[in-house]
Amino acid sequence: MHNTVKNLLNIENNIKKLNISNHPKIVAVSKTFKIDKILPLLEHGHTDFGENKVQEALEKWTVIKKNNPRVKLHMIGKLQTNKVKFAVQIFDFIHSVDSEKLAKKIAEEQHKINKRIKVFLQVNIGDESQKSGINKNEINKYVSYCKEIGLDLIGLMCIPPVDSDSEIFFKEMKKLNDEQGFKELSMGMSSDFITALKYSATYVRVGSSIFGQRF
Repeated sequence: MHNTVKNLLNIENNIKKLNISNHPKIVAVSKTFKIDKILPLLEHGHTDFGENKVQEALEKWTVIKKNNPRVKLHMIGKLQTNKVKFAVQIFDFIHSVDSEKLAKKIAEEQHKINKRIKVFLQVNIGDESQKSGINKNEINKYVSYCKEIGLDLIGLMCIPPVDSDSEIFFKEMKKLNDEQGFKELSMGMSSDFITALKYSATYVRVGSSIFGQRF
């Protein structure tokens, strides 16, 4: 059994021990990793993968997705509006909607190819000037706008400040997500996904704990 599959099974076992009611999706963050690392997971039956660059995703996943229609690809990095036309062709989920301009462009481009992508609003939960995401006080405005233009907005997403106690931010995100009535919540990475799951995360983005360290 390949190491990546062993690692995934270990993560799934750890999640089972939490005895949580929902069945979270593990998004295997395969950015920068070659196909030889990804294929064992595909053969094992894993379906959710994350990338943060549109060009890399197109090169790696176009053929794989044609041969594996069950695979769902998640855009987890910052998405520039000039790349949206290509992003909507390959991605099924976009976790990083952070402006009205980007939301509008996604709505326009997906309409052209008769596709409906599931999106998350990225919230700058730590109010960090260097980080993408909307201010938590503007969530109502952005949710209304996304619905108005026909986006399939399914929940909120966050990346807590580095070297902070993620739990504080996950607790707040759960509250904000519940206030909107969303059922999906994207938060938690390799270092803190167990904590995120305790606060109702339904999509966790796990890279190094599955694939190993990036060099």
